[in-house]
Amino acid sequence: MATNDVNLADRSGNLVESYKGYDPRIILFYFLIFALLLTLAIGLGYQQLSKTNEYAVAEKRQNQRRILVPGPRGYIYDREGRLLVGNRARFSVRLLLDEIRPEILREFRLIRNNYRAVNDKDIPTSREIWRIARVSVVQRYLDEVNRILLRQEKVNSGELDRHFNRELLLPFTLIDDLEPTEYARLLERLPVNSPASVYTFSTRYYPYGSAAAHTLGYVGTTDDVTIEDFPGDELRTFKMKGTMGRDGIEKQYDAVLQGEAGGMIFRVDPSGNRINPPIQQVFPRQGSNVTLSLDIDLQLAAEQALTYTEMAGAAVALEVATGEVLVLVSKPDYDLSQFAPRLSHAAAADMTERGAWMNRATQGTYLPGSSFKILTTLAGFRSGILTPESRAVCNGVYVLGRATFDCHDRHAHGDIGLETAIERSCNVFFYEYGREIGVDAIASEARRFHLDRPTGIDLPNETHAMVIPDPAWKRRERPDDGPWSGGNTLHLAIGQGYLTVTPLQMAAFTASVARGEVWTQPTLLHQPGRPAQRTEPIGLTPAQREALLNGMERVTGPHGTARILQSGLRGLPPLTGLRIAAKTGTAQKYSPKGMINFAWLIAFAPVENPQIAIAVAIEGDVPGEETGGGLYASPVVHAILKTWLEKRKGSPARITTG
Repeated sequence: MATNDVNLADRSGNLVESYKGYDPRIILFYFLIFALLLTLAIGLGYQQLSKTNEYAVAEKRQNQRRILVPGPRGYIYDREGRLLVGNRARFSVRLLLDEIRPEILREFRLIRNNYRAVNDKDIPTSREIWRIARVSVVQRYLDEVNRILLRQEKVNSGELDRHFNRELLLPFTLIDDLEPTEYARLLERLPVNSPASVYTFSTRYYPYGSAAAHTLGYVGTTDDVTIEDFPGDELRTFKMKGTMGRDGIEKQYDAVLQGEAGGMIFRVDPSGNRINPPIQQVFPRQGSNVTLSLDIDLQLAAEQALTYTEMAGAAVALEVATGEVLVLVSKPDYDLSQFAPRLSHAAAADMTERGAWMNRATQGTYLPGSSFKILTTLAGFRSGILTPESRAVCNGVYVLGRATFDCHDRHAHGDIGLETAIERSCNVFFYEYGREIGVDAIASEARRFHLDRPTGIDLPNETHAMVIPDPAWKRRERPDDGPWSGGNTLHLAIGQGYLTVTPLQMAAFTASVARGEVWTQPTLLHQPGRPAQRTEPIGLTPAQREALLNGMERVTGPHGTARILQSGLRGLPPLTGLRIAAKTGTAQKYSPKGMINFAWLIAFAPVENPQIAIAVAIEGDVPGEETGGGLYASPVVHAILKTWLEKRKGSPARITTG
């Protein structure tokens, strides 16, 4: 029977309709369904096999949270191992919010039902009711603490809202900085299972109060808490506030002092509340310690003496051989404990009003006055204009053209030699020889001693505003003042005019002169056995150096301008057995109130084996008042040297001078 026939005859002779055994259109449909099912299977397999990690990460993000805890900062010590900055325990009461969520829910329902019961048309929104419920419950726990401590603290609703929205996993602070007696009382009376707990954390501690405030610096809070080699970077992370150095050593060596953060990873429920215990935890570690070159005994002696003057100023003392800083004082200063944990607006305003923010040792720029005559002497020696035998006649004034320039004490010294001119700070002598030496030689010598640039001390924000003037500088910076004149050279020779330096620069200069070299690099890090610095020799002959040192030592003698150091005047005992080389200075500056004087004294000792170099600068505050270095700065230098002398033990190795 042919399969291609359309009609077939059955046995009765009737025609019966027949169809093909298959239809190509149906077969095509089968293939289409098969392709779709295969695509679906491949897609499901891809989702299950290829994206397993992606789904796992998404699940972790949904169900896990990470908390970072900053590590305690390292300690800061003085050169003898005495603690200058440490950490002390700070106590606070904090509330675990995830433990009180059932109470908040019940409070929410109670408040909502109360509104509905009174048929209040102004019923708040659910969000507002949640806010009211949270404050109400948290206040109940705070009231419990208030009853124990006899306080009347109130919950700050704004802070509580921010905490709920941003830091739900972290405990909310009810009371910060408890007194030790309050801490003990809470430990005794607060229920052990209470969600309100006493927390202990560290804050900076300053055993010596405001001592070396500008050097040590302060810290501020920061949210930039990071942790290395700890998983969970992809998780939502909460960070407890850490600290960061904002000034001084705290800022300069922040990377060293900064502790290593710890971390915890918790599972959380759908509401974001943590489920204890943590599934992973790393404990924080304390930062490294720093030992400074400061000697706290000398520092306190200098601060007390400078405070006694009731004037602003600075004092710096360096170890001559190494450049290590023994003293760095700036007044007025501030109480470092006011920065822990944060500085109040009132304290900040007080510091601004007193001018206490500035570190006058590294940022204060002053006319050096007659202390600069040592530099002029060196320039004169090196130029060949000045010799140890040089002399001049001082009639009390020096005449240049139509201008007259007074000697510092307004009377004639008569015929005077170099050593006496240094001893009595005769302006006329240095006017005469300074004019011959010339501005270029004096300015060049000042630059050779690095007085035109920052010292590079390891403290932040050292000023760059020092000035070593010359004709090119005046044309560039002060064109309205006219060209450089002979009078400008005379002023430069005695440390006046446009010249400005910092107390730290002058201390480094003094140490360099003591060592017979042109540069001293000051440093605040103490290194036991640090080798002596070696820089370019000044280049003086033995006779020139002897004349310079003789003149500077005579400054502290019976007729010198710093005789207070050795005479017993003003109740200061003579520093018996200590030979001191010094130079005083008084500089003038015009102010809206009148002429203001600045007192200077630079010194080093012992003359025969220099070990300590000092520079003190004091700002006058009364127009017209005499604030010469011998009167105001000498007692500060005396206090430092007296304490240093009392602490001396043995005989250090002699320093070779150049």
